[in-house]
Amino acid sequence: MYWRRIADLPTWLKAVMVGQLVSSAGALAWIYLTLYLVEDRGMSAQQAGFAAAAYGVGLLGGNLGGGWFGDRFGLRTAAVASQLAWVVTCCVMPLVGTSWIGVVAALAGLCGGASRPNLSALVATALPAERRREGIALSRTASNAGFTIGPPLGGLLAAYNFSLVFLVDAVTSLVMAAVIWRFVPAARRTASVRVNGVWRALTRDRSVLVLLATIVVVDTVYRQIFATMPLLLRDAGTPAVAYGVLIGVSSVVIVLLEAPLAVRLQAHRATRVIAVGFALVGAGLAILGVWPALAGAMLAIVVITAGEMLYKPTATAHVADAAPEGMVGRYSSLYAAASISGMFLAPALGGSAYQHVPGALFPVAAGLAVVAAIVQSQVRPADREAEPAGPPSGSRGRQSSVS
Repeated sequence: MYWRRIADLPTWLKAVMVGQLVSSAGALAWIYLTLYLVEDRGMSAQQAGFAAAAYGVGLLGGNLGGGWFGDRFGLRTAAVASQLAWVVTCCVMPLVGTSWIGVVAALAGLCGGASRPNLSALVATALPAERRREGIALSRTASNAGFTIGPPLGGLLAAYNFSLVFLVDAVTSLVMAAVIWRFVPAARRTASVRVNGVWRALTRDRSVLVLLATIVVVDTVYRQIFATMPLLLRDAGTPAVAYGVLIGVSSVVIVLLEAPLAVRLQAHRATRVIAVGFALVGAGLAILGVWPALAGAMLAIVVITAGEMLYKPTATAHVADAAPEGMVGRYSSLYAAASISGMFLAPALGGSAYQHVPGALFPVAAGLAVVAAIVQSQVRPADREAEPAGPPSGSRGRQSSVS
């Protein structure tokens, strides 16, 4: 039954998801950026850190601004352009002098960040409302499947020749651009909407504003599993490989279960599913707080991964559902920026807390996630969500916005 549902997806959308798998498997260059800069380019750890920070700033800017280009010039055109620009930065990085590395890293982040909201919007606008959560989950599944392949491959290539890491990243991104250009149907451009119209629309829909705010909070505490959980396990005497296995298993679980779970829960109100996901993230962090050992981390990862599978695809689809005509790209950009905010906040806040009050970090993080769940559960859904997702109406059901 489930595989039949996948077969029913538009052919071009299935092609895009295969392209995502290939692209994610080759997304190696920026995972190993600091190691490359220190070992191959002779930079200090501090200089490499500044370059990585420049990449992060560009990533945030791309997530925020990429959707504007998608709404203005067409999601298909913007997605292809961002992929091609990423290819250029991958090719240029090994060639530029050290004084230009920070600039190239920032441009790379800008291009990579711009790609994400446009791809999310492409998937969301390709499907009727009742299948958007499923489509987003399948898109995430394709990316996560690629990520389970990429890091080990990158490690092998880096040991031989670091420049090959950038080359593979460029080639797989070029494949993704070709897939989008070849298979995504060209359609009319979405209507241009003034920027201030976006903010006016947001102020009329409190549920989206609340979701964006709670996503910032939950993403920051969720990413403690990457920022400070490795330190917690190290201090408990756990070898680093055990942490890597935990994260790898989490990715495999997402690949296997997230999309079927989205199908099973598609009739449930989005805000409630998101709230339960937040609560599970909080529960997992609480487990780490009271059981700071490998066994506790194993249980915590199971619970947190369950929460992630609930809230991430549902929240992405919810924001796309909320977008007025011509604003899907920009709404997706706002969500994308909120959902990566923890990449900057989690290491800074979590690292400081772990150094000064380590016993309070995970209990406080758990409490923040639970508060976010309570807030989200109290949001009164807009009229479009008064009932579980049903057949689309009006412009929401058309596929013309994939231009």
